Amino acid sequence: MLMETERLIIRRFEKNDWKDLFEYLSQEAVVKYEPYDVYDEKSSIEEAAYRSQSDSFFAVCLKENNKLIGNVYFQQQEPKEFLTWEIGYVFNPDYYGQGYATEACKRVMKYGFEELGTHRIIGQCNPENTASWRLLERLSMRREGHFRKPVFFKKDNSGKPIWHDSYEYSILEEEFFTV
Repeated sequence: MLMETERLIIRRFEKNDWKDLFEYLSQEAVVKYEPYDVYDEKSSIEEAAYRSQSDSFFAVCLKENNKLIGNVYFQQQEPKEFLTWEIGYVFNPDYYGQGYATEACKRVMKYGFEELGTHRIIGQCNPENTASWRLLERLSMRREGHFRKPVFFKKDNSGKPIWHDSYEYSILEEEFFTV
Protein backbone atom coordinates (compact mmCIF):
# COMPACT_ATOMS: atom_id res chain seq x y z
CA MET A 1 0.00 0.00 0.00
CA LEU A 2 1.67 3.16 -1.20
CA MET A 3 0.29 6.58 -2.09
CA GLU A 4 2.25 9.52 -3.38
CA THR A 5 1.80 13.26 -3.65
CA GLU A 6 4.12 15.87 -5.02
CA ARG A 7 6.19 15.93 -1.81
CA LEU A 8 5.07 12.90 0.21
CA ILE A 9 4.99 9.14 0.35
CA ILE A 10 2.09 7.77 2.36
CA ARG A 11 2.53 4.14 3.32
CA ARG A 12 1.80 1.54 5.96
CA PHE A 13 3.84 1.76 9.13
CA GLU A 14 6.92 -0.37 9.62
CA LYS A 15 8.31 -1.55 12.95
CA ASN A 16 11.48 0.50 12.46
CA ASP A 17 9.43 3.73 12.28
CA TRP A 18 9.44 3.91 16.07
CA LYS A 19 12.21 6.53 16.35
CA ASP A 20 10.41 9.05 14.13
CA LEU A 21 7.13 8.23 15.88
CA PHE A 22 8.78 8.83 19.26
CA GLU A 23 10.16 12.14 17.99
CA TYR A 24 6.68 13.68 17.91
CA LEU A 25 4.52 11.49 20.18
CA SER A 26 6.89 12.17 23.07
CA GLN A 27 5.84 15.84 23.07
CA GLU A 28 3.05 16.93 25.42
CA ALA A 29 1.89 19.67 23.04
CA VAL A 30 1.45 17.10 20.25
CA VAL A 31 -0.71 14.67 22.25
CA LYS A 32 -2.66 17.32 24.16
CA TYR A 33 -5.89 16.56 22.27
CA GLU A 34 -5.23 12.86 21.67
CA PRO A 35 -6.73 9.92 23.59
CA TYR A 36 -3.28 8.93 24.89
CA ASP A 37 -0.43 10.42 26.87
CA VAL A 38 3.13 11.08 25.73
CA TYR A 39 5.06 8.07 24.52
CA ASP A 40 8.42 6.93 25.81
CA GLU A 41 10.82 4.87 23.70
CA LYS A 42 9.35 1.53 24.81
CA SER A 43 5.77 2.55 24.04
CA SER A 44 6.90 4.02 20.69
CA ILE A 45 8.45 0.68 19.74
CA GLU A 46 5.21 -1.09 20.72
CA GLU A 47 3.06 1.47 18.88
CA ALA A 48 5.09 1.23 15.67
CA ALA A 49 4.75 -2.56 15.80
CA TYR A 50 0.99 -2.26 16.38
CA ARG A 51 0.56 0.25 13.56
CA SER A 52 2.58 -1.94 11.20
CA GLN A 53 -0.17 -4.56 11.60
CA SER A 54 -3.06 -2.09 11.36
CA ASP A 55 -4.94 -1.00 8.25
CA SER A 56 -6.04 2.21 10.01
CA PHE A 57 -2.75 4.10 10.23
CA PHE A 58 -0.67 5.59 7.44
CA ALA A 59 2.89 6.84 7.87
CA VAL A 60 3.47 10.17 6.13
CA CYS A 61 7.05 10.50 4.86
CA LEU A 62 8.96 13.13 2.94
CA LYS A 63 9.77 11.96 -0.59
CA GLU A 64 13.21 13.55 -0.52
CA ASN A 65 14.57 11.47 2.39
CA ASN A 66 11.80 9.09 3.58
CA LYS A 67 11.66 10.89 6.95
CA LEU A 68 8.41 10.02 8.76
CA ILE A 69 6.87 13.37 9.72
CA GLY A 70 3.39 12.36 10.83
CA ASN A 71 0.54 9.95 10.48
CA VAL A 72 -3.00 9.82 9.15
CA TYR A 73 -5.64 7.66 10.77
CA PHE A 74 -8.34 6.39 8.39
CA GLN A 75 -10.87 3.85 9.64
CA GLN A 76 -14.26 2.63 8.50
CA GLN A 77 -17.04 3.27 10.96
CA GLU A 78 -19.94 1.03 11.92
CA PRO A 79 -22.31 0.07 10.43
CA LYS A 80 -20.08 -0.79 7.49
CA GLU A 81 -22.90 -0.57 4.93
CA PHE A 82 -23.06 3.21 5.51
CA LEU A 83 -19.60 3.48 3.88
CA THR A 84 -18.35 6.13 6.33
CA TRP A 85 -14.69 6.49 7.28
CA GLU A 86 -13.15 8.71 9.95
CA ILE A 87 -9.96 10.63 9.30
CA GLY A 88 -7.51 11.90 11.90
CA TYR A 89 -3.91 13.10 11.88
CA VAL A 90 -0.93 13.82 14.09
CA PHE A 91 2.22 15.51 12.78
CA ASN A 92 5.67 16.39 14.03
CA PRO A 93 5.66 20.12 14.95
CA ASP A 94 8.97 20.58 13.13
CA TYR A 95 6.92 20.25 9.94
CA TYR A 96 3.90 22.39 10.86
CA GLY A 97 2.85 25.24 8.60
CA GLN A 98 4.14 23.72 5.36
CA GLY A 99 0.93 22.12 4.09
CA TYR A 100 2.03 18.53 4.64
CA ALA A 101 -1.03 17.53 6.70
CA THR A 102 -3.40 19.00 4.11
CA GLU A 103 -1.55 17.29 1.28
CA ALA A 104 -1.50 13.92 3.05
CA CYS A 105 -5.14 14.03 4.15
CA LYS A 106 -6.35 15.01 0.66
CA ARG A 107 -4.50 12.03 -0.80
CA VAL A 108 -5.91 9.60 1.78
CA MET A 109 -9.41 10.99 1.20
CA LYS A 110 -8.98 10.52 -2.55
CA TYR A 111 -7.95 6.92 -1.90
CA GLY A 112 -11.07 6.43 0.22
CA PHE A 113 -13.47 7.82 -2.35
CA GLU A 114 -11.83 6.32 -5.45
CA GLU A 115 -10.62 2.95 -4.22
CA LEU A 116 -12.66 2.03 -1.14
CA GLY A 117 -16.05 3.23 -2.34
CA THR A 118 -16.41 5.64 0.55
CA HIS A 119 -19.65 7.63 0.68
CA ARG A 120 -18.75 9.96 3.57
CA ILE A 121 -15.66 10.95 5.54
CA ILE A 122 -15.91 12.45 9.00
CA GLY A 123 -13.37 14.20 11.19
CA GLN A 124 -13.65 15.21 14.82
CA CYS A 125 -11.63 17.56 16.98
CA ASN A 126 -11.66 19.56 20.16
CA PRO A 127 -12.91 23.12 19.47
CA GLU A 128 -9.87 24.44 21.34
CA ASN A 129 -7.64 22.77 18.74
CA THR A 130 -7.87 25.59 16.21
CA ALA A 131 -5.18 24.14 13.93
CA SER A 132 -7.13 20.91 13.63
CA TRP A 133 -10.51 22.38 12.73
CA ARG A 134 -8.86 24.80 10.33
CA LEU A 135 -7.25 21.82 8.59
CA LEU A 136 -10.64 20.10 8.33
CA GLU A 137 -12.03 23.26 6.74
CA ARG A 138 -9.07 23.45 4.30
CA LEU A 139 -10.06 19.92 3.30
CA SER A 140 -13.48 21.37 2.32
CA MET A 141 -15.18 19.50 5.13
CA ARG A 142 -18.31 21.02 6.61
CA ARG A 143 -18.83 21.48 10.34
CA GLU A 144 -21.95 19.51 11.16
CA GLY A 145 -22.08 19.94 14.87
CA HIS A 146 -20.66 21.18 18.12
CA PHE A 147 -21.20 18.48 20.70
CA ARG A 148 -21.08 19.49 24.34
CA LYS A 149 -18.76 17.35 26.46
CA PRO A 150 -19.49 13.99 24.83
CA VAL A 151 -16.09 12.40 25.57
CA PHE A 152 -13.06 12.39 27.83
CA PHE A 153 -9.61 11.01 27.17
CA LYS A 154 -7.90 11.89 30.41
CA LYS A 155 -8.67 12.21 34.10
CA ASP A 156 -7.62 14.79 36.66
CA ASN A 157 -5.49 14.01 39.72
CA SER A 158 -8.54 12.88 41.68
CA GLY A 159 -9.60 10.47 38.93
CA LYS A 160 -12.49 12.53 37.59
CA PRO A 161 -12.96 12.61 33.81
CA ILE A 162 -11.91 15.77 32.02
CA TRP A 163 -14.82 16.13 29.61
CA HIS A 164 -14.40 18.15 26.45
CA ASP A 165 -16.49 19.44 23.60
CA SER A 166 -16.13 18.11 20.07
CA TYR A 167 -16.66 19.47 16.59
CA GLU A 168 -17.69 17.03 13.89
CA TYR A 169 -16.98 17.67 10.23
CA SER A 170 -17.84 15.70 7.11
CA ILE A 171 -17.52 15.61 3.36
CA LEU A 172 -19.47 13.50 0.88
CA GLU A 173 -18.05 11.82 -2.19
CA GLU A 174 -19.93 14.15 -4.56
CA GLU A 175 -18.61 17.20 -2.68
CA PHE A 176 -15.00 16.01 -2.70
CA PHE A 177 -14.86 15.77 -6.48
CA THR A 178 -16.49 19.17 -7.07
CA VAL A 179 -14.26 21.33 -4.84
